[in-house]
Amino acid sequence: MLLTKPHSSSLAAPSAALPKHGPTANRVVTPLASSSSRRGLRVSAASVAAAAALSRVDVLSEALPFIQRFKGKTVVVKYGGAAMKSPELQASVIRDLVLLSCVGLRPVLVHGGGPEINSWLARVGVEPQFRNGLRVTDAITMEVVEMVLVGKVNKQLVSLISLAGATAVGLCGKDARLLTARPSRDAASLGFVGEVTRVDPSVLHPIIAAGHIPVIATVAADEAGQAYNINADTAAGEIAAAIGAEKLLLLTDVSGVLADRDDPGSLVREVDVAWVRQMVAEGKVGGGMIPKVECCVHAIAQGVRTASIIDGRVPHSLLLEILTDEGTGTMITG
Repeated sequence: MLLTKPHSSSLAAPSAALPKHGPTANRVVTPLASSSSRRGLRVSAASVAAAAALSRVDVLSEALPFIQRFKGKTVVVKYGGAAMKSPELQASVIRDLVLLSCVGLRPVLVHGGGPEINSWLARVGVEPQFRNGLRVTDAITMEVVEMVLVGKVNKQLVSLISLAGATAVGLCGKDARLLTARPSRDAASLGFVGEVTRVDPSVLHPIIAAGHIPVIATVAADEAGQAYNINADTAAGEIAAAIGAEKLLLLTDVSGVLADRDDPGSLVREVDVAWVRQMVAEGKVGGGMIPKVECCVHAIAQGVRTASIIDGRVPHSLLLEILTDEGTGTMITG
């Protein structure tokens, strides 16, 4: 115990001398710590603070090789899912993105906004529908998607990045013909869900070179100007390939690719493209994971070095994946 034992005189007189009534009758007398005890408390607090500071310095030092490896390299981050629904996780992702920018990486943020879209669809009385992990998008849904992604979510993310100390530029696929779309092969059942036919990254290069973070909403148009909803994972992969990104990261609501999709403990930490293709062919990867792994495979085939599907529910999952050897999901290599 850090408090010193009080001198006997400070314990007051025998009980007969204490008042039996009045405001002090039930008062508890608390011994005061001596000056030497207070000095001990200050020394102890200083030691704890010094240990915490040393721990932070150690972490920074251990991250140095990773920072050197990725300095000046472009990384494309697809942001969506649970990490967008939770304010705490959203703040964590934005801070991590800004930190990566501050240490020399060149992040590009490609975002969806499924939960927000669902909320606004409910307001207009439309029930969201999905097929094979893709949103069924009729004309009304397309209007809501464009309004929410481009007009609301995109600008909110730009503002959050600015508040965290960096600068961002909000775009969508229509801007400067960044993305050109065509109807999906399953247009009869999916509606205005598009596929990317062309990426023109010329608008991105000066933004990235100036140290800004592009924030891209995945709404695009075809040659005639018709708007299409583009799957955010797919768009991120196409953009990563077009700008020659070093790494593609997909934030998702699951731990990554599972060897057995019924066993959460069967996470595969690192796989190659051939293994992923085999898993898809055998039906071991399904649902919303299919467009994720397919876009990773496609991006790697076009020159992206690695692609990772990481658990966006884990705080600082971006930093864990890029600045340590202990990521939170599955890394796919060529």
